[in-house]
Amino acid sequence: MRAVEITQPGGPEVLKPADRPKPSPKPGEILIKVAAAGVNRPDVLQRMGMYPVPPGASDLPGLEIAGEVVDTGEKVCALVAGGGYAEYCVAPQAQVLPVPKGLTMIQAASLPETFFTVWSNVYDRARLAPGESFLVQGGSSGIGVTAIQMAAATGNRVFATAGSDDKVAACIRLGATEAFNYKTQDFEKEILRATGGKGVNVILDMVGGDYVPRELKCLVDDGRLVFIAYLRGPKAEINIDTVMRRRLTISGSTLRPRPVEFKGAIARSLRERIWPLIEAGRIKPEIYKTFPLEQAAEAHRLMESSQHIGKIVLTV
Repeated sequence: MRAVEITQPGGPEVLKPADRPKPSPKPGEILIKVAAAGVNRPDVLQRMGMYPVPPGASDLPGLEIAGEVVDTGEKVCALVAGGGYAEYCVAPQAQVLPVPKGLTMIQAASLPETFFTVWSNVYDRARLAPGESFLVQGGSSGIGVTAIQMAAATGNRVFATAGSDDKVAACIRLGATEAFNYKTQDFEKEILRATGGKGVNVILDMVGGDYVPRELKCLVDDGRLVFIAYLRGPKAEINIDTVMRRRLTISGSTLRPRPVEFKGAIARSLRERIWPLIEAGRIKPEIYKTFPLEQAAEAHRLMESSQHIGKIVLTV
């Protein structure tokens, strides 16, 4: 089969087309003929040698795919632990979901990584409830556009930050009540202004570093801050007295190394709670650009430029 492999740790140029044996599914897995594969930040980190492959997973990049089940022809999308940048990919049965009615394969391929991540962190871990307020940092990213739409569709007041006025406008179009340009506005002051000084219930953060003490000031009492990345560094100085007095919860997670059973539970929640909202048109995949599989390096260059709003997808 055709595939794109990481020839050595480095820049986008280390992604090269290759011929690989077609993978064989193990018990509990299915073989999918890939039509499209999403591109995500963890793919970039893996390419740079900064995101180790879990034991037993394919060394090929790619964490989300859409295509046809080889044995049945069923159209599905799936979260995978690797191997998505290829013509064929195996996926644990528990992590496979039907392509939502009305979506193309390209749209479906953009769903699993961000939808599983947002559900696991915002709903399971941070317990965002209907009627609560929510801030996502990096609202125009793949995670961001998913989090904005999902939270808006589940009855939450949504705020977002982004790095340009165009991206701010996109966040509002996608369902944010207000969005702020972090290069020209102080998100801490803006959140407190927009919430009458109260702050928000939940913050989803991909930034870390010096954002963290400012984010704690943006939370209501009993508020929850959850980390999924740290683009400004993994270390922060916090006031523990603030955490204690205001009963704040600080948490975080990574999804890739979690067991199939854990991811399968997320898939069931998405099927029950979120897939109907997609099929009703209340959540729509935001595709910025597609590239043929062989141009994965160009897709990574775009990802690293941070020009995109929404998802970048490879077509196979």
